[in-house]
Amino acid sequence: MELQWIIVQPGDTVARIASAHHMTSELLAALNPEATSQPYLLAGQMLRILPGTGRRYAVQPGEHVGTIAARFGLSEDELRKGNPEITNVSDWCGRCIHIPESGGKAIVRLKGEYGFRELHRDIALLSSHFPFVETGSIGTSVMGKPLHYLRIGEGSRHIHVNASVHANEWLTTAVVMRFIEEYARAYSCHKPWYRFDPQRWMKDTTLWVVPMVNPDGVELVQEGIVNQHPHAEQLLAWNTERAHFTHWKANIRGVDLNDQFPAHWEEEAARRGMTSPGPRDYAGTAPLCEPEALALAEWTRQHEFDVVVSLHSQGQEIYWNYRDLEPRESAPLSRRLAKVSGYKAVKLGGSDAGYKDWFIQEYRKPGFTVEVGLGINPLPIEQFDDICVEVGMLLAELLSYESSD
Repeated sequence: MELQWIIVQPGDTVARIASAHHMTSELLAALNPEATSQPYLLAGQMLRILPGTGRRYAVQPGEHVGTIAARFGLSEDELRKGNPEITNVSDWCGRCIHIPESGGKAIVRLKGEYGFRELHRDIALLSSHFPFVETGSIGTSVMGKPLHYLRIGEGSRHIHVNASVHANEWLTTAVVMRFIEEYARAYSCHKPWYRFDPQRWMKDTTLWVVPMVNPDGVELVQEGIVNQHPHAEQLLAWNTERAHFTHWKANIRGVDLNDQFPAHWEEEAARRGMTSPGPRDYAGTAPLCEPEALALAEWTRQHEFDVVVSLHSQGQEIYWNYRDLEPRESAPLSRRLAKVSGYKAVKLGGSDAGYKDWFIQEYRKPGFTVEVGLGINPLPIEQFDDICVEVGMLLAELLSYESSD
């Protein structure tokens, strides 16, 4: 197979290009060492690719298309579509074929980074496939991106989940989007989700999800400040002239959105000790001074949520308290969530101004910060499937929970 050339487009990353051409990121980097040694790719660069070099398989004597597909968890149609040049050939013996990704009709798939463009696409696909999934926006980011929400369910008990409050925790967005799709698919097919009943979820609860609170920050982490970024000069200065932004947690104005809420904000700002914008821990000039935090607070005030969950990474922990203002059910509920997810319920002190802190203070209802996965942010995508199960079980338990109050 001969090398081919492609032109990098704005927003392209090594992982996204590799995934699109069925390559590993390592192979793409090896073919283009001069480009992949940069912090980020530049639009207009030309890269060498060797397409179709993902999972390959040499067909053995006596094997049929159907048996090969079954071995890799695929349908025969999926395997044929992954090999269009020989799809009508009856005998594949001796041929080297491409094994496409499993997942069947799954919409939410992790192919390289999961950013705003992937979220925007998947929301449109989910609402098209499942008309009972309502979509909209709670506001806009600093750079004008819509802060998407999804709503599923018709029940009187309202649960809210948000993700990607911190920029380099973007894997949480893909995780919650995967859960929404699995819930919607199971409901529409009248099938259980593991041991849970989505028909009951739909009847008893309404789930509201803001999957990416910080889209500008996520884009910055994944794509950097190349290609005429409008805030490049200021961001580079705040980042102490470092060209890499993978450690960035804040929004595009250098404000940590989870230090923005009016729950002893002044104490948190003093504790952090950050007096100017930067990658993390700067609380801003005042509570809710950033449009993303303000939009989330105002949207919360417009709804009567019974429980809220804010997904972060990492640590495999569940924080359930705030200054002893939480209701009595929070502690036992956190232990139930810990049991099904495998995470640890932790009573946390010395932290203020977070979204769940403010929610508990304001409404005296259960609020949880869930730290998913283990490692350094951004978490490796190899953890994605495991985290999806852990968070999925946690949310399923929450949707099925009946309060004693």
